[in-house]
Amino acid sequence: MRKDIKDKSIRRLKLIEGQIRGIQKLVDEEKYCVDIITQISAAKSALSSVEDLILENHLSTHVIHQIKHGKDTQAVNEIMKVYKLAQKKK
Repeated sequence: MRKDIKDKSIRRLKLIEGQIRGIQKLVDEEKYCVDIITQISAAKSALSSVEDLILENHLSTHVIHQIKHGKDTQAVNEIMKVYKLAQKKK
């Protein structure tokens, strides 16, 4: 994994961990549902940004390596897997 992406991902995941604890506290304290939903939405967005970083890493390292070593079919299959996962999110 590229060091810059790993560092960004770990930093963001630690922030998300704090967000999740905050959401748990909101639920435990029976706070206003819309406030809880807003925080859940923010956490989902933050997780999506980590997912984007991991995808960037995968494409810029593993898939490029496969293409450079003549494994074009495998590279295309990897890209299609990611594409299909993205379609499920919609």
